[in-house]
Amino acid sequence: MKRYLILAGICMCMAFNSCTQASKEIAKATLNSTATNQPIGTAKFYSLADGKIKMDLEINFPERADSTVAVHFHEHGDCGNMGENTHGHWNPTNEAHGKWGSAAYHSGDIGNIKLDHKGHGTISVSTDRWSVMANDLKNIINRAIIVHGGTDDYTTQPTGNSGPRVGCGVIEEVK
Repeated sequence: MKRYLILAGICMCMAFNSCTQASKEIAKATLNSTATNQPIGTAKFYSLADGKIKMDLEINFPERADSTVAVHFHEHGDCGNMGENTHGHWNPTNEAHGKWGSAAYHSGDIGNIKLDHKGHGTISVSTDRWSVMANDLKNIINRAIIVHGGTDDYTTQPTGNSGPRVGCGVIEEVK
C-alpha cells in the first residue's frame, strides 16, 4: 500500500510539473494611452506544450467604456508620436487584412474587443503564427500592440478602417 501512495505522489508531482511548464510566460506588454501615457492594459504571452503561443490581453480603459476597439500588432516597437511610429500592421506572411482565423489575415490581426460599462475587456488567442526566437520571421518581440479607437471592419485594406491609435505597448521578452 505504501508503494502505491508513493507512486501516486510521484504521478501527481509529474502532472503538476508538466502543467506549469505548459504555460510558461515568455513575453509581455504594458499598454498605455497614447493621449495620457497612463496604463490601459496588459498582454501576456505564454508558451504552450503543443508549441503554440497564447496571448491573454486585458484592457481597462474607462474613457472607452461601452465601446468596441480594434487591436493589432504593428511592425515597429516604438509608441512615439501618438503610436504613429509603430508604422503599419505586422504582416510577415504578406496576406490580406482580415478577421483572425479566416481564409486570409495578418498574423497581427487580433480583432475587435468589446469593452463593458467600465471599459474592461479581454481576449485570448493561441497560435503557431508567432515566435519569440531571434531572426525568426514570426518573431513578435519588439513589435507594438496598438489599440485603435474604432472597430475593425475586416475588409478595408490594409488596416480594417479601425480608427485612430488610442493605446500602444511594446512586446518584450520575459527572461
